[in-house]
Amino acid sequence: MTQSVTAMHVQTVKISDLYQELLQVPIFADSTPEDLEGLGEAELIEAPAGTELVRAHDLGRSFWIMLSGEARAEKALSDGSIMSMGVAGPGSSFGEVPLLAGRSPHLNCTLNKDSRLLRISEDTFWKLMFHAPKLRTAVLGTMAERLQAYQSQAVHREKLISLGTLVAGLMHELNNPGAAATRAASQLRENLTHLQNLTLKFCASPLSTEQIECLRELQDEALTSVTPQAVSSLEEADAEEALTEWLDDTGVENSWKIAPALCASNLHSQNLECARNEFNPAQLSDALNWLAALVSSVQLVGTIEESINRVSSLVIAVKKFARPEEAKLHEVDVHDNIQSTLTILAHKFRTKELKVEKEFTAQMSRLSTKGAGLSQVWTNLLDNAIDASPQKGLVRIRTWNDDKSMFVSVCDHGSGIADEIAGKVFEPFFTTKPVGEGTGLGLDLSRKIVTEQYRGEISFTSSPQGTDFLVRLPLVST
Repeated sequence: MTQSVTAMHVQTVKISDLYQELLQVPIFADSTPEDLEGLGEAELIEAPAGTELVRAHDLGRSFWIMLSGEARAEKALSDGSIMSMGVAGPGSSFGEVPLLAGRSPHLNCTLNKDSRLLRISEDTFWKLMFHAPKLRTAVLGTMAERLQAYQSQAVHREKLISLGTLVAGLMHELNNPGAAATRAASQLRENLTHLQNLTLKFCASPLSTEQIECLRELQDEALTSVTPQAVSSLEEADAEEALTEWLDDTGVENSWKIAPALCASNLHSQNLECARNEFNPAQLSDALNWLAALVSSVQLVGTIEESINRVSSLVIAVKKFARPEEAKLHEVDVHDNIQSTLTILAHKFRTKELKVEKEFTAQMSRLSTKGAGLSQVWTNLLDNAIDASPQKGLVRIRTWNDDKSMFVSVCDHGSGIADEIAGKVFEPFFTTKPVGEGTGLGLDLSRKIVTEQYRGEISFTSSPQGTDFLVRLPLVST
């Protein structure tokens, strides 16, 4: 027995001599003097508040009966927290679980008040169990109630832990689309101001019917495709470079700035020839900047919609977590999915001046699945790739197929993952980022989505030259 307070009085007594007092204890309520006669001796203990009666993992085991006073039982958990297991008052008994299970105590027991207790040794306890049937039934019944209460408490705690993990993961996932929507709204405000200024210039110098018709046709053509198309980096770069050169040759201001927006809407030099024919050089620059601002604004609205949809999908995921329902079979275009994520994370790539190299397969990129949350996977993998990459570095995204699966590789050129932590990267709450910058839930959530939602696999290889995450997704997963 362990104690933290020395002012404790212990005397050895015959258990049968305490018969009248023990009748007040529920497990002894139906016992007779004969039941106690052969049990022998026990220790009668008087101890002050603060005395530690039992410490977890002590070698000794005893059966305790509280005659007066109060004791509390607590369990130290692996995360360092303390879990309260209950309070024992007058008439309570405890200690039977370690004795019956044949193991060391797993709880700490400390007195809340000055108390008077009976400590029954392990040998005497087994005498009680074998020779007093009524006492045995009472002890086993108490143990069953205690175990049930403990299990209920453990289940409740696990639910709270799951809820905490869910909330932390939700906050992690909401951060990127929320920030993207905020930035898009800010840029949209600038675009609208620019559009208004250019419109006022047109009002001061009215356009001809032919000029208006040319802009209307270009506008209609641009707005039929305002979502950036999923093309390879080489095709994208070539198209933007060609259009920038054409705009420079025609004297258009901000050519480097407006070319990406026009190319993303499938407008190239061939489409813009009508504008060069209808406008003089000064008017042409204003007209194409007006068109680019309009197209960019609509694209920004699409980014805001995509961000809000991502938030909505996360809310739906939480609802399904609380009340699961059977998912419906649907199709997911992986290339469009990745492109949407790149749009949301575009500001992060620009901040670190990172180049994105896309090598998309020309084969089918659509999955037939009941899974959800694939955008979260690309968000987490690309976000980590951005963080791992050096300034002006390169992030490469590749896709390819075989007969049954589609593969996606997200590769950075950072310093790699150290061997000693490689086995922990998919563990929840593990992160190498500074405090406040990472929750450690991104890769854990990605793994769960890929393996549980899509029946796929996720793995990585790493070296001092960079890290390559590989995702395998079945073309059909039901």
